Amino acid sequence: MPIAPLFLALLLRAFAVEADSDARQLVELPPPMSEHMLANMRDHLLAIEQITRSLADGRYEEAAEMAEERLGMTAMRIHGAHHMAPHMPEGMRAIGSAMHRAASRFALAARDAEVSDDLASAFAGLSEVMGQCVACHSAYRVH
Repeated sequence: MPIAPLFLALLLRAFAVEADSDARQLVELPPPMSEHMLANMRDHLLAIEQITRSLADGRYEEAAEMAEERLGMTAMRIHGAHHMAPHMPEGMRAIGSAMHRAASRFALAARDAEVSDDLASAFAGLSEVMGQCVACHSAYRVH
């Protein structure tokens, strides 16, 4: 047997074993909702990257607006949270709500940094947002 197909077969088997041993709670959603949730999470990740770039460039108001509109409490309506929430376990809903609240608090800290130049508070707020992402991804999985 040629090496490449053998390697591919072993790699696929390793991924299958890893998926079988994934202890995170599987959240089963109807396919359109699952796709919507995964798209939202990819947008959250993109928003965090853009927010950190804005902070690095000293554009604090831009970082604040992005955080509120794409991650904060304002974003819950845009992301269809009221349609998604009934399909999520209570713990997942709680973490998601905590992430949105943390993002709104971060937006305020980023706006304050514009005046106070207190980047430590802004980064602490952004870390709180990311901590909620890590908590959710550590406890739950969607496919």
